Amino acid sequence: MKNFIIWAILLGAVGYGGSKLYLHNEVSDAMDMVVLSMAPWAKLEYEGVRSTLTGELTVEGVRLKVNGYSDTLTIDRMGIDTPSFLSLLDLSDLTSKGPQAMPDYIGFLIEGMRVPVDADYFDDFYEMTRAMREPGSKSNVATECTGTYGFSPATLQALGYRDQVMSMTMALRDERTQYSVEMDVSMEDMWDMDVDIAFDGNMMAEFARGMTYQPRLRDMHIEFTDRSLNNRVSRHCQSQGLSEVEALQAQIDSFRFIGRSNGIEFDQYIIDPYKEFLLGKSTLVVTARPTNPIAFSQIDLYKASDVPALLNLAAVAR
Repeated sequence: MKNFIIWAILLGAVGYGGSKLYLHNEVSDAMDMVVLSMAPWAKLEYEGVRSTLTGELTVEGVRLKVNGYSDTLTIDRMGIDTPSFLSLLDLSDLTSKGPQAMPDYIGFLIEGMRVPVDADYFDDFYEMTRAMREPGSKSNVATECTGTYGFSPATLQALGYRDQVMSMTMALRDERTQYSVEMDVSMEDMWDMDVDIAFDGNMMAEFARGMTYQPRLRDMHIEFTDRSLNNRVSRHCQSQGLSEVEALQAQIDSFRFIGRSNGIEFDQYIIDPYKEFLLGKSTLVVTARPTNPIAFSQIDLYKASDVPALLNLAAVAR
């Protein structure tokens, strides 16, 4: 019996080691193809591939340098998370097994994506995203110090940041009558955001519809935690000549702009808790629980001022 157990352990170890080697070779080959395909416009390097028995597979030590820029974007690690190592092996056969290879749960992760505020590519990236947020808009003291159209490199430095360090995990879960998206995002020394969104239907069946797919929202829960940004912004706005009251209003106006950009005119049931959040409460919780699942395309048919009621939108600061 003792020898049987020893041999079982050895065979299991050999099987796991062989599977792990196969998986790492598959991923390394895929990464090498990505490196080659990006070569005309960027240099991509990575230190290695790592996997665990719990179903996590990551590419470690990623460095990206875009042609024409001298500074490098770095990521500590990025990859996927699944229920088990066997799920990872199934995913490697996705082309042959099709949807059956997809587990009920799959997560994506990025840890330690670091962008120096003074990186030469960051200024161009900011200008591009700013134009996408509000084409043709003109900045003033209030919009600049609150980052209404995104924080510029100069504003981030004035706020006391040398780097933007972001980590994110996103998970898709498929259940009987709904599927959900869970996302955790952290910006170091700025804020954390936890998002849980439930959609109606079956995930694989919905995605198979391609361009005709219309997500139907069932439930949304967003928890936003301040890690020092609110106070930094308030102090910076005041240093730029705004009074304390004007700085607070500028932050609220910036929040309203986010709503309008997404077709929502926030009412006082949202604004009042947000004001409490700005004045010292560390966490803002926003929920949406429509009476019936609603397609995002339907939301566009309503006036922005009617959307909070349509979504049964609520907020609380704590």
